[in-house]
Amino acid sequence: MVDTTRRTFIFAGIGLAGSCLLPRTLLAEAIGGATGGKPSLPLQHGDTPVAPREQWLLDFDWRFAFGNGCDPTKDFGYGFGQGDFSKTGDFKIATTDFDDAGWHALDLPHDWAVELAPVHDDSGDDDTRLTSHGYKPLGRRYPATSVGWYRRTFEIPASDRGRRIWIEFDGAMRDIVLFVNGCFIGRHDDGYTPFRFDLSDFLNYGGKNVIALRVDASFGDGWFYEGAGIYRHVWLTKMDPVHLGRWESVVRSTVEGDVATLALATLIENEGEHAVHASLEWSITDASGRVVAHATTPAQAIAPNTPANCQTTAHVDAPQLWSPDEPHLYTALVKVIVDGATRDAEQFPFGVRTAAFDPDRGFFLNGKPLKIQGTCNHQDHAGVGAALPDRLQSFRVGVLQGMGCNAVRTSHNMPTPEWVAACDRMGMMMMCETRHMSASPSGMQQLDTMVKRYRNSPSVILWSIGNEEWRLQKGALEQQGERIGAAMVGRCHELDPTRVVSAAVNGDNEQGVSDALDVIGFNYNLKYPDAFHKEHPRRAIYGSETSSAIATRGEYVTDPKKNTVNSYDGVVPWGETPEQWWSFYGSRDWLAGGFAWTGFDYRGEPTPYGWPSVSSQFGIVDLCGFPKDYYYYYKAWWTKTPSLHLFPHWNWSGKEGQEIAVWAYTNLDEVELLFNGRSLGIQQVPRFGHVQWKVAYAPGVIEARGRRNGKVVLVERRETTGPARKLRLAVDRAEIAADGQDVAMITVDVLDEHGRPVPTADNKVTFRISGAGRLIGVGNGDPNSHESDKEPRRSLFNGLAQAIIQSTDSVGTIRIEAIGEGATGSSLVPTSLTVTTRKAAPRLVVA
Repeated sequence: MVDTTRRTFIFAGIGLAGSCLLPRTLLAEAIGGATGGKPSLPLQHGDTPVAPREQWLLDFDWRFAFGNGCDPTKDFGYGFGQGDFSKTGDFKIATTDFDDAGWHALDLPHDWAVELAPVHDDSGDDDTRLTSHGYKPLGRRYPATSVGWYRRTFEIPASDRGRRIWIEFDGAMRDIVLFVNGCFIGRHDDGYTPFRFDLSDFLNYGGKNVIALRVDASFGDGWFYEGAGIYRHVWLTKMDPVHLGRWESVVRSTVEGDVATLALATLIENEGEHAVHASLEWSITDASGRVVAHATTPAQAIAPNTPANCQTTAHVDAPQLWSPDEPHLYTALVKVIVDGATRDAEQFPFGVRTAAFDPDRGFFLNGKPLKIQGTCNHQDHAGVGAALPDRLQSFRVGVLQGMGCNAVRTSHNMPTPEWVAACDRMGMMMMCETRHMSASPSGMQQLDTMVKRYRNSPSVILWSIGNEEWRLQKGALEQQGERIGAAMVGRCHELDPTRVVSAAVNGDNEQGVSDALDVIGFNYNLKYPDAFHKEHPRRAIYGSETSSAIATRGEYVTDPKKNTVNSYDGVVPWGETPEQWWSFYGSRDWLAGGFAWTGFDYRGEPTPYGWPSVSSQFGIVDLCGFPKDYYYYYKAWWTKTPSLHLFPHWNWSGKEGQEIAVWAYTNLDEVELLFNGRSLGIQQVPRFGHVQWKVAYAPGVIEARGRRNGKVVLVERRETTGPARKLRLAVDRAEIAADGQDVAMITVDVLDEHGRPVPTADNKVTFRISGAGRLIGVGNGDPNSHESDKEPRRSLFNGLAQAIIQSTDSVGTIRIEAIGEGATGSSLVPTSLTVTTRKAAPRLVVA
């Protein structure tokens, strides 16, 4: 019997009759066909299915166990006698006969690497790739922690017989082998592109089915922390044999005057036994749900296994253009009609906008000049590693937007769908980058998947085919690089003629791969762009990777013994400070702007120090998203709102009488600094610069008064505090959805007896969570911390820590308690707050 309780909502096709609109928020009814476990609620994923297609979220109720990369007896017998694939249906782990009672229960997404303690070889024989990956024990030297098995049971109703049923993975790191009902289904060996398998012929209709997945993270794709396991969503999709091709539905817009012309294209596939006559119906709705355009195609014969391309056009009057300030989205609904009945349908968002790179005037969006104020970002976060809940993607976009960032680069891989969806919704432009620069079948398949998957996303303004491939730029492989680049650029143009193609090049861009690029990207090397522009005046230029400034949040002295970097002017030898690179790119109209390395700190590439550092210090914010002082430099020069930031803190016990550098970042005209009420002078603010003083330390208050046109606009103070006395919790949202996926971000700091935040506090904090939620991760932004990201305790780092709380599927309240230890071991005053969970808000998946 199929269970259709509240815990088994299906995200089924939503039936549309006649000209009925699909509401932006609509929860699918619970209908036959349970997958078991928690509610399969719609997320921000891919093309939204419409009846009769169904899509189930398979993230819940998995079982996990470590395997072994060397010893078959510790890998559930896998590979013991080379007979694992000898007979179809013989693989016991993927059958109901296998007992997984000893396996760990978990929900996806899941990154087991973040749970592993870092390792270090004191002999000095460290694997450099292990160092780059944050000293996590992954690789062939660590077989016991490099292989994981996932297992899940689910039901398929008998009524599904005759449909095509696919299991779809948004991403797993890295080499996977999939079995269903004892049968080998297939392999995938790329950690960043989505993949899927057709299970139709292997399923037990009307009964239980078993999935088993072996994930081997022994080999990585990149030189940075990548995680391990099924770290993105998993879906089960059911569709008619006559259906739309995957990611083949495209809307391309051109704007002339007050009219947008939409070129509508898709592909119909017929996996049935007989030819059909199929037509298409397209409907375009605006954000309010109002139909603004409609189009149809005449019926055409589609033979079995012979896909048919179908194209038409539509027009939208007075279109609302997508931009960072106003990220308007439209929704396209396309239905396949056979003999008057809908056989398949999907919908997806898109935006109407124009984007152009000009060699003389930089970047233009919707015909207006706009500097790209961008950051490069990897995909991991404190507490959860690479397995980010969807809400955390929006949180990260919001943190970057707070400093005026308007563009992100996906460094160096195809991004997770929810990151792109958040950028679409929130108005963040994107440089979308593939992992491997290669014209091999595998490299081109990765490129194809990325472009097809995201070519409807208005946030994507250019494609990147690779990063710093020195051997393909100059030298022995220069000619190969030119051919590889030309093949990849040509393929991007074929799949998406509306966007330009670039690459991140650490060099002079005079040869090799660069010859094929539409737009030239420079990594660092400020010595090159001026000369290149003079020599190649018809080629547009931007900074594909810039800065590489380094800083430890809350630290103001560079101390190699502590692996800290000061927050004033830290930078690696090949990079530039924020002031250096932005003064260059911001002052040249012909430069389109650029992408700073990096927005967020990330695990791996511990720079500028090695062990015990386990993460980079490149971030403008730390691993938790807590701003470093550099953040406010960008806020001053990337936003128009008056801004003033004064640093450092003023807790310098033991340094009385010593000079302390005091800086201010501001976009105001001038700043006056006062120390304990005495003026230390007024300084004029240089364009793209900062102001600074030297102040002999004594306890008290430093105060900055920022003026514009002679009037005080903003005041910032830093005051010497007393010792830590009371914890404080703050939450980014007081209410989250009871869907087992939504999260709230908790910031923890500590106050002195006068209620002032203590910026140097390092107290240990223990969390207690009760009610309708759970703790899924903790962090503090310390690049040298080896504390667990999963234990319910964390030390404050320079006054701050973070906890990530996730809802269950129960409506109610979540009580978060924090209990701390003082410097002498005595307890701090504990604190608590409450987050409310509400009925899961209906959410539709988007492209």
